[in-house]
Amino acid sequence: MESYLNFMLVRFGLIAGGLVVLALVVFAVALALKRRGRFDDARRYAEPAVRAAVRAAARRLEDGPGRPGGRGGRR
Repeated sequence: MESYLNFMLVRFGLIAGGLVVLALVVFAVALALKRRGRFDDARRYAEPAVRAAVRAAARRLEDGPGRPGGRGGRR
């Protein structure tokens, strides 16, 4: 049981560390774009992709995992 808890703790640490590194990279890229004056251009290019991702996530939440016949159901 102790080794399982250690494994879970290490796994959580790796996931949390990865998220922190990802956030730092995103922040650094945004800061570099802002300093070069290209932040608004990048925002304009990324906006349609972000909107599509939000729509897809909302559709998935509306359908639910156990709903038969839904687009997100198992076949």
